[in-house]
Amino acid sequence: MSGEVIVTIDDVRAAGLCVHGTRAWFARHGLDFRAFLRDGITAEVLLATGDAMALRVVEHASHRPSQREQS
Repeated sequence: MSGEVIVTIDDVRAAGLCVHGTRAWFARHGLDFRAFLRDGITAEVLLATGDAMALRVVEHASHRPSQREQS
């Protein structure tokens, strides 16, 4: 895989996590939830939190088909 992994709200949902809980999680870690909804967030930023939820979502995002493979 080339380039950095961008995690989106779709990845959060696909990993079985709820949006409301994710919003609270972002607040606890001082991350901008609205920017995440708009632009996504790099896997590196999520992993830097050291949180198991972040690892779960990044793992899912890392294994999803790329946009090119979906076309």
